[in-house]
Amino acid sequence: MSAREPPMPPVAAYREGLLTAAERLPTLLVLETGLPPPVASTSFATRFPSRYATPSDAEFVSVATERCAAGGPVFLGAPIPWVVEGAYPSLVRSLVLPRRNVKLVGFPAEAFPAGSRTPPPVRDDLGTMRALPGLTVVAPADGPTVRSATLALADRAGPAYVRLPRSDAPAVTDGTFSVGRAQELRSGGDLTIVALGPMLARALEVADELARVGISVRVLDVASVKPLDEAAVLRAARDTGALLVVEASPAGTGLGSLVASMTAENHPVPVRRLGFPDLYPEDDSAARLDELGLSLDRIRDEAWELLRLRGRIA
Repeated sequence: MSAREPPMPPVAAYREGLLTAAERLPTLLVLETGLPPPVASTSFATRFPSRYATPSDAEFVSVATERCAAGGPVFLGAPIPWVVEGAYPSLVRSLVLPRRNVKLVGFPAEAFPAGSRTPPPVRDDLGTMRALPGLTVVAPADGPTVRSATLALADRAGPAYVRLPRSDAPAVTDGTFSVGRAQELRSGGDLTIVALGPMLARALEVADELARVGISVRVLDVASVKPLDEAAVLRAARDTGALLVVEASPAGTGLGSLVASMTAENHPVPVRRLGFPDLYPEDDSAARLDELGLSLDRIRDEAWELLRLRGRIA
């Protein structure tokens, strides 16, 4: 039996999703700005030259608005800081609030070649975008989910924001994705880890370690940040009695705060939140995550503490 072909990295998976969606959606268009050739969707430009454009920064929003008026969907790709900070007021006013059929796709800075000009990283892109009314927010953890999310959002009317993961993100899912649904990647009744983006791989590793000593940990992948699968989170709270939320986002405004408030209102249980401390994160590389207190050891320690609190262990 031949070895299984390795999954595509996230940016390549995004390109593949665009090509697949464009085959059946003749009005799908791709606009990109600030993306050098190794990152830009050159394969899409080759296959569909009339449906791909790279407007200047000054023209970008007006071109996207015009193209959305033709029906879309329009996938608008740019560095995350450009989407969330540089062009944010124009994007919100012209595309998001009028509920245009645009998908804002944020590329991580590390995807750019060494020496290319990229803006500094953004502290809280998911929190910023989640606050906008009517905007779907998605943060896939790996390439397989990026491809599925691209296809799902192509079929979904209205605006959306997608944060692409780093190119070195390990493939830890089978790519199953639905807007508004969390995926249960591990079943368990002793504890739930709710994970987002680059922290999903670490959450699964801790869950597998604990399984070897008889502790069953449920792991939820919340690639759909908004709408959030409240039913799955509350079901996990009822079934396991404690939640550990791990994310590469600020702890004060991120997913953990949302989960804590949701459970407090509906089914109070102990909730621990692991995210960025109150400082500007330079990047979300593995080494930097460790430095910021999001290491495997820290996740493992917090899990054990919740298990003790629940009386699952002495």
